[in-house]
Amino acid sequence: MSQASSLLTQLEYRLAEQLFHTHWLPRSPLTQRLTLRLFRHCADAGHPGAMSLYGHMLYHRGVTPQEKARGARYVLEAAHGGDPRAQYQAGEIYEHGYALYPQRDDHAVTWYARAGEAGHPLAATRLARAYEKGQLGLGMDAERAEHWQRLADRQAGLLDQLDSGDTETRH
Repeated sequence: MSQASSLLTQLEYRLAEQLFHTHWLPRSPLTQRLTLRLFRHCADAGHPGAMSLYGHMLYHRGVTPQEKARGARYVLEAAHGGDPRAQYQAGEIYEHGYALYPQRDDHAVTWYARAGEAGHPLAATRLARAYEKGQLGLGMDAERAEHWQRLADRQAGLLDQLDSGDTETRH
């Protein structure tokens, strides 16, 4: 991808994000079509964030099996590109299986671990639960469960609050 087209893709992605997250702009069908068209164009151009977000939308909200499969493909491409959100989604795709991507616990564990190590707290939490309960083909291992849970808590900012004593008591 040339530098000029890369810059244009970055700008299109920023515009799509703004349209997607803007509350003051009416959510008209025209705005929604434009937003999705921009995300699709950026994903097709190889933008990791667009592949992750647009792939997630297609995978979870696509109407046809072809849309869902295309969404899974985008997510997996973004995961291979290092996007932690996509890596977490890849773990879910392989944990539950879908069409061209059959259930594979070993792949799910690999993607959850990559996402957890890259800072995704839900992925680390999922691995903690898997080690705690012996899921995803993993044996029960309290030490590893604690490792992943501490990592998840740190990523979510919980350990920093506990260490500093800045926690609120809720009743």
